[in-house]
Amino acid sequence: MVEGIYMLMHSDLVGPVNIGCPEYVTVDELASTISKIAGKSIHLNHIAGPVGVQSRNFSNERIYSIGWRARFFLKDGIARTYPWIQEQVEETRASRSS
Repeated sequence: MVEGIYMLMHSDLVGPVNIGCPEYVTVDELASTISKIAGKSIHLNHIAGPVGVQSRNFSNERIYSIGWRARFFLKDGIARTYPWIQEQVEETRASRSS
């Protein structure tokens, strides 16, 4: 993403530009992916209520036009990021208990 933002800043594109991975993921899939990477078991509880937009369509064509492509998809990105997040949480807990 940072590389995409950098490339966008140095391009002639004007106006909104989507920068992201062309991967459609449901909230359930996101939660499941995170729980597997975290090694935690979760139970998803679906409750009755209003249903919003089922999906959102997006186009990365504008960012692609300047040569940017996502290098990581969701699972890989979470797998790379989760250990850092876990470390931050553990450091915060340790500093609060001392």
